[in-house]
Amino acid sequence: MAAQHDLVVRGGTVVDGTGADPVTADVAIRDGKVTEVGRVGGRGREEIDADGLLVTPGFVDIHTHYDGQATWDSRLAPSSWHGVTTVVMGNCGVGFAPCRPDDHDMLVRLMEGVEDIPGVVLAEGLSWNWESFPEFLDALEGRRHDIDFAAQLPHGALRVYVMGERGANREAASADEITAMAALAREAMDAGALGFTTSRTLNHRTSDGQPTPTLTAAEEELLGIAMGLKAANKGVLQFVTDFKDAKVEFAMLRRLVAESGRPLSVSLAQAEVAPDAWQRLLGWVEEAAESGLPMRAQVAGRPVGLMLGLDATLNPFISHPTFKTLAGLPLAEKVARLRDPAVRETLLGESPATDHPFMRAVLSNFEKMFVLGDPPDYEQDPSRSLGAQARARGIRPEELAYDLMLEDEGRAMLYFPFLNYASNSLEPSLAMMKSPHSVLGLGDGGAHLGTICDASFSTHMLTHWTRDRSRGERLGIAEVVKWHTQDTAAAVGLNDRGRLAPGYKADLNLIDYDRLRLRPPRMVHDLPAGGRRLMQDAEGYRYAIVSGEVTYRDGEPTDALPGRLIRGAQPTPG
Repeated sequence: MAAQHDLVVRGGTVVDGTGADPVTADVAIRDGKVTEVGRVGGRGREEIDADGLLVTPGFVDIHTHYDGQATWDSRLAPSSWHGVTTVVMGNCGVGFAPCRPDDHDMLVRLMEGVEDIPGVVLAEGLSWNWESFPEFLDALEGRRHDIDFAAQLPHGALRVYVMGERGANREAASADEITAMAALAREAMDAGALGFTTSRTLNHRTSDGQPTPTLTAAEEELLGIAMGLKAANKGVLQFVTDFKDAKVEFAMLRRLVAESGRPLSVSLAQAEVAPDAWQRLLGWVEEAAESGLPMRAQVAGRPVGLMLGLDATLNPFISHPTFKTLAGLPLAEKVARLRDPAVRETLLGESPATDHPFMRAVLSNFEKMFVLGDPPDYEQDPSRSLGAQARARGIRPEELAYDLMLEDEGRAMLYFPFLNYASNSLEPSLAMMKSPHSVLGLGDGGAHLGTICDASFSTHMLTHWTRDRSRGERLGIAEVVKWHTQDTAAAVGLNDRGRLAPGYKADLNLIDYDRLRLRPPRMVHDLPAGGRRLMQDAEGYRYAIVSGEVTYRDGEPTDALPGRLIRGAQPTPG
């Protein structure tokens, strides 16, 4: 009998992405789409026995920075290792198009500083065979990928393209320049950009320390660009901001949405300096949404955590005079020098030679520094901090940190939960996620290569929140899957995916839930020019399927590369 389906997944526990209870069912696929969910009678050209496995839609990660990696790498890892089958890049106002040839270095410095992607990696990896945003999309389509991806128009690149050095220096845009940016924004949306993104935070700086070009962009400029999206009747808006004058700035965001009609998400996390401010901001988002404005808070299910180590970008001793003399050495030589008792005594007797508040306050805060462990624990009790452990051992925390980082031939790393852990628990994250007007994001896959490894958020959501959490409420599997599939897809207009139902895109994960676990982040040197990046493995993903093709088996890649560039929002099937 001839096969009636390309692929049938048999007898799995289907969690369909809608929030409905799991059911035992088959999933049939033909021509890259789901055709049946239930008891499938016809045979498949290929069949997979999913008995005992969770079968979920592929996860949709709406906050990544694969803008560079997608041009030189067919595999958008680590996201594709964590059940993610669709990513959205171009967030936080940084990216590489539009760009005139004379401004290549400027955009490289911006990406290097904001997202910790080394300039040498970008210099070697980027082909720059584009200038306009539509040309950038065309260039992206020239390479096959393991997962789907969508691009957004970054404000930093747009501003420099239109205003040149004046834009980079944060000068005010003229009326003609705003008109030009609006026209280019409409052109980008018509070509397939998924949205427009901008940054208004002092945390984002170029590699030479300058604030991002978009930091002080006036409301008139932002509104002009948003109206370009309105003219196209396409695209979402994404903001990251410090909310220095919170009421004034949020009122501006409301006006942008009200006048343009375009959906907007704004990054939200708990900060140490104002640990309760997130509640007020989330309340404003909820109030705006309930009044009919399409606004969401983009939130994370665990701390935004810094990985500190001798081979990482940061460590507690990076500003100490003795360490500065060793910083440029190869890791093995650096470790050998640091194991010298005389070097150890000298370095531990020094203070950081910097006035930078981050270096002094964060990197010396051993009460918030942990050994992440294996499997990693992202919600540790304060009694397990380096400060607490050092007191128990009767030594200084600096000594403990020094010795711990020398383990595993200098590859060991410490963990500092930078955001979402001011109260030493994830209860604030839980409250943010449970809001009906929030959406999961902030994983930053493809960025912060030497400091942060949060592209594994999707795996952590399943392991920690539905199974392993011991310090508070757990969540249901169906709810968590919905948040990472149907909800994230809908937030950016990708309505053709995120559900297992007839007509929807056949992106699936088959997961051995009991065996699902994260491994600790590790540093690898596999980027162009030998650049380094933090990577994190997972166990328990039995199959990853994109457009009906198996792309990974037990974490190992197949030859299939069915991922494609998504041009613009996608309609709901049917």
